[in-house]
Amino acid sequence: MARPGSGHMDSCGGFARFGGVAVDGRPSEPDGFRDFVEARSSSLLRSGWLLTGDWPSAEDLVQTALAAAWPRWPTLIRQDAPELYVRKIMVNTFLRWRQRRWTGEIATARLPELQAYGDAFAQIDARQALLAALDRLPARQRAVVVLRYFADQTEAQTAAAMGCSVGAVKAHASKALARLRAAPGLAELMTGGVTS
Repeated sequence: MARPGSGHMDSCGGFARFGGVAVDGRPSEPDGFRDFVEARSSSLLRSGWLLTGDWPSAEDLVQTALAAAWPRWPTLIRQDAPELYVRKIMVNTFLRWRQRRWTGEIATARLPELQAYGDAFAQIDARQALLAALDRLPARQRAVVVLRYFADQTEAQTAAAMGCSVGAVKAHASKALARLRAAPGLAELMTGGVTS
């Protein structure tokens, strides 16, 4: 029988850990990391979805950000800023991906337009209109809208996450909101089809 701390092979061929201490040469899980992921992952995924427009890319974005935060976790906890750091990584990664994104035609699995029926279809229509409007925004404006209005970050937190000034956040937000107000389909959803 292996004594605690000596390590033993588990059923998957890897080394087991005892008491949070890694015995296979890899670092152990930082204190509080798992709790943070469990508590904040759904919020981070929603922000990732609003940035990227699809769940698989949102999951990749969150995973990339969490992987980058892992080695810096003790410092982030001391600074009391883990979520801000993770969101900053998400925005910067999204902006990098967006710069490299191929903007040609992309095949989708969208079904043809269906006649709206009940609240479920209205919600789907609203979601699609929102995604289409967000997709037409420049990447930095989209990031500001997601962080400020969907992730409920302050202007200062948004500026820190994006690496820009509060004034730049305000300018991006103003331009983005003006474009969203004029977006076809979105304006009708917000006003219930009533025009003034």
